[in-house]
Amino acid sequence: MIGERLKELRTARGMSLRQLASLADVSPTLLSQIERSVTDPSLETMRRLAGVFGESVASLFAGTVTSSVWISRPGNRSRLIAPKGRVGYERLTAGNGQLEVLRAVLQPGEISADEPRSHASSECVYVIAGELIAQIDGIEYPVAAGESISFDSRLPHRYRNGSTAPTEIILSVTPPNP
Repeated sequence: MIGERLKELRTARGMSLRQLASLADVSPTLLSQIERSVTDPSLETMRRLAGVFGESVASLFAGTVTSSVWISRPGNRSRLIAPKGRVGYERLTAGNGQLEVLRAVLQPGEISADEPRSHASSECVYVIAGELIAQIDGIEYPVAAGESISFDSRLPHRYRNGSTAPTEIILSVTPPNP
């Protein structure tokens, strides 16, 4: 699905695999594997590729939404991998470019990124199960099951599971970051 869309964008602009790979600072081999759906790109790789095309990450998901109703079913969801393969996210929303809702399970000790990152969005994280440490602008906020935390994503942030049990979260970002 993502691979098809990338190839469509690349060929529409008359770019070779090597040209796009160079502009996105990824290897041509990785790009080929993504286009053939052999591997899933990391979220960081998707941001780089979308940036080359001047598109949002949401636009990389094949099939534009032609109706105002879209059902997300387990087993049919796109998966995103956080930078450096840290956390895997399931994409719960359609690719309409206005709202990104993701589901993730962080294993004990797992963090979303090596370093906090920021982007021009608003973010809300709801903890379904377990406990989450949200590090925002250098301050750690504990968030328990049933609680949520909302903040300006321009503040550097990342998430960590500091407990001994898995933590399940729903993450909403608007607008989705490129």
